[in-house]
Amino acid sequence: MKFGIYYAYWEKEWQADYKYYIKKVAKLGYDILEIAATPIVDYSDDQIEEIKNCARENGITLTVGHGPSKEHNLSSTDVSIRKKGIEFYETLFDKLEKMDVHLIGGALNTYWPVNYDVDVDKTGDWNRGVEGIREIAKIAEEKGITLCIEVMNRFETYLLNTAEEGVKFVQEVDAPNVKVLLDTFHMNIEEDSIGGAIRTAGKYLGHMHIGESNRKVPGKGHLPWAEIHEALNDIGYDNAVVMEPFEKMGGKVGTDIKVWRDLSDGASEQALDDRARQALEFSRYILA
Repeated sequence: MKFGIYYAYWEKEWQADYKYYIKKVAKLGYDILEIAATPIVDYSDDQIEEIKNCARENGITLTVGHGPSKEHNLSSTDVSIRKKGIEFYETLFDKLEKMDVHLIGGALNTYWPVNYDVDVDKTGDWNRGVEGIREIAKIAEEKGITLCIEVMNRFETYLLNTAEEGVKFVQEVDAPNVKVLLDTFHMNIEEDSIGGAIRTAGKYLGHMHIGESNRKVPGKGHLPWAEIHEALNDIGYDNAVVMEPFEKMGGKVGTDIKVWRDLSDGASEQALDDRARQALEFSRYILA
């Protein structure tokens, strides 16, 4: 089992100097840095090569998280939007292949965050999402990329809220490189049993996000980590475990994640680093 962290733990915007964070997480003892997809499509080949080389030199594996925009929504009723979405993923996957990235997770079947001011068509959006993921999965498979479809809470999406729905969706897509992504924060809101949800995902679980009930680093909340460990052990999970804490107010990150108070208590970057190191030690101890 390898452990990672999302770069936005330190950031307020969805763009950053990924080389800086590669070096930082390597020093903190992590195996993986998860980065955001959207900026990557505009990177030059030279930028891609620099990031890839930096990751290799520092012994860091890169994974990618993505919250698609409405303009790239694969479940949209608008054919032109679905087409733009597929074109976006074609470009992105080409960049990821060059960057030596082999996993992307998120609400890839829809858009995020969802606008609940419009009517919801869960059945229609589900079916269009299945079709869209099936199409981009073929492109991703040729480039050695796995797609992990994230199960999220009801306040951020209406399509996949439970592990059971995530598994059903992935089964309908029926592609070898399409898996489920579970997140302890979202499971804490939606699932009757977090351990039960992990067991439901079983062999379909391709990626795991961890974070506390309050979005702080693991160990700073009330989640049942022993239960989570037992369930992961029961299904033989040995893939990536990536922390996705969000503690800072402000910027696009704080607004999108709905962080309306400073969960970091005004922590300096050094203090955030120290907490990240402690959280890694805690997670390795309790989960590995």
